Amino acid sequence: MGRFQKFTLLLFIVSASLTGLGFCYSIVNGPTNATVLAGSEARFNCTVMKGWVILIWLFKANPVLTVISSQGPIETSGRFTSQNYTNNDEFTSELIIHNTQLNDSGKIECSIQQAGESSFAFLSVQVNGSLFIKNSTLTVKENETLEIVCEALGWAPAPDITWMTNDSLIDKSRYVTQQSQGSNDLHNALSVLTLTPTDTEILTCLADIEALPRPQNATITVFFVNSTLENGYSEDSISTWVIVLAVVFSVVGFILLVIIIVVVVRCCCLKKGKFQLQRKQMAVQKKGKGMVAKMRDTFQRNHSTQNESLELSLLLQCLQSSLSVMQIYKPVLY
Repeated sequence: MGRFQKFTLLLFIVSASLTGLGFCYSIVNGPTNATVLAGSEARFNCTVMKGWVILIWLFKANPVLTVISSQGPIETSGRFTSQNYTNNDEFTSELIIHNTQLNDSGKIECSIQQAGESSFAFLSVQVNGSLFIKNSTLTVKENETLEIVCEALGWAPAPDITWMTNDSLIDKSRYVTQQSQGSNDLHNALSVLTLTPTDTEILTCLADIEALPRPQNATITVFFVNSTLENGYSEDSISTWVIVLAVVFSVVGFILLVIIIVVVVRCCCLKKGKFQLQRKQMAVQKKGKGMVAKMRDTFQRNHSTQNESLELSLLLQCLQSSLSVMQIYKPVLY
């Protein structure tokens, strides 16, 4: 009986010691899986019964943060911080991983250093890349078939591609999507939509991954042109140009007519003035000749000597020469 009592006493002491160290307290709620976008925060909660002593967070099996009930959190890296909450008999530690990267994906574990008392979850970090359609608008004629290409580059994982037209989903049989491995563990996707529009449509390509709150999208507007309407527009355009040309030619013809009339009137006025000038010159010349003849007769009656007759002849010759010179240079003088 002595040995049995000693053994019982030893078990009681060991149990008391373990209880004092917090090993008999269990995890009430462990962390849950999280999927986040690269560059954002990831948060994990671990709830234990009140009276715990030590709680350790492990990231990919490596301890990154320790919380001691008497001291609080011990942080060794700025990327891993925590917040604590107490509710009645429960204590919750929240692990915050800052600026998550694609290679952070892995196992997250909460441990209270008691055999079988740990809980784990998985972190999945995803990357949303770029999404684009080469053209923003296209014009299509009647009975014309189009192939519209939507390209997604630099995603992790490869995105799920869908198409919509005027806010309605397009059947998957109308487009083909191919995925390929890119650089740095990223993925690309190429989706080709084939359609024959019968009306103007707004087409939307959507790329989705779990971490996105809503799908990323790219749009294109396809304008449908009816051939009958197009021919009508052509005829209207021709008619319009004919009217414009007719008006232009009419205006130009009217301006030319006015110019011709002005030129003719001007020429007539100049010709009439020249004719009147010639008549005046002839009248002056005729009057001058009459005056010369009259002077000759008068002088001959009053002066009969030979010298006087000679002087008169010279004077009349001078007058006659003056009249001749005026006749020759009258165009220049006038």
